[in-house]
Amino acid sequence: MKYCSEYWDDVRLVAGSIPNIQKLYNKKILITGATGMLCSPVVDIISLLNKEKNAGIELMIAGRSRERCSDRFKGVLEDDDYKFIDYDANYMYKLNVSADYIIHGASNADNRRFMKEPVETLLSNVIGLKTLLDLAADSKGSRLLFVSSSEVYGNRELFSYENEGEIKETEYGYVDILSSRSCYPSGKRAAESLCASYISEYDVDAVIVRPGYIYGPTISSSDSRASAAFTLDAKAGRDIVMKSKGEQLRSYCYMLDCASALLSVLINGECNEAYNISNKDSIVSIRDVAECLAKESGVKVVFEIPSEEEQKSFNPMKNSVLDSTNLESLGWKAHFDLKEGIKRTLKFL
Repeated sequence: MKYCSEYWDDVRLVAGSIPNIQKLYNKKILITGATGMLCSPVVDIISLLNKEKNAGIELMIAGRSRERCSDRFKGVLEDDDYKFIDYDANYMYKLNVSADYIIHGASNADNRRFMKEPVETLLSNVIGLKTLLDLAADSKGSRLLFVSSSEVYGNRELFSYENEGEIKETEYGYVDILSSRSCYPSGKRAAESLCASYISEYDVDAVIVRPGYIYGPTISSSDSRASAAFTLDAKAGRDIVMKSKGEQLRSYCYMLDCASALLSVLINGECNEAYNISNKDSIVSIRDVAECLAKESGVKVVFEIPSEEEQKSFNPMKNSVLDSTNLESLGWKAHFDLKEGIKRTLKFL
């Protein structure tokens, strides 16, 4: 991720459009997964608010590596700009801190890692969240945002819905619970139910987001997901290799628009509700993404037959188009369509 004046202009743009952003001022915010693709731009927004708006937000970053955190935000955060808290989503323990807002974004979201670490993938979603729900229960008046996934919807082909196109937050489909690949959607489903249970039993204030396919310059070099691999190849000047026809329609969203959605729901969302994160101007096929990246970087799109092992890691969902009506009702709006998002991705990567 390359920080430059153009990038900070974009951060300024999305920060200025988050409804009721002032509610975060002079509050304590704890973020897990802060160095990851979705939550690192949230940290950028908070940093900008503190520096340019004197927001007085006390930022706490919870993770496994202080060094990784320092390296990720070098030039953005000084040591005294945040407090680092040791946290591992694979273990359950008590966090001895207090927070007004908690964003839980720590999760394995890499398809290939699902296949290698299905046990850890499933359990970390539940165990890691329980630690934070306990913290929210102890910190009366606090609010927790759980970052779930569109994969909780599964396949809807066996079910009948009025709208067979965009998926609403109440329209669930089939997940094969005897497939180890289901460790991710099943873990997210269980975690959402855990949120609902804490709300019911311990009066915790919690809200959920279900992002679609998020892309941008905050991807990791080790990310094996298709759009990430395409982006890294395009940036390196390598031809983009597709392992399918790429005809499946998906909801894509640029990472800064996703970050503003996370904060919009954190501030304005209804307790015990879930909100899809989708840019209605970026509902395209994965082939469209590959071709847009190829055009912007001057490479080609080539096709190869996937190995049997690669096929096992594929997302089994047939339809991945999300209805963003509930999110937009909070006053959120996206600023970057696919073309603009990909231009920025290649520029800032």
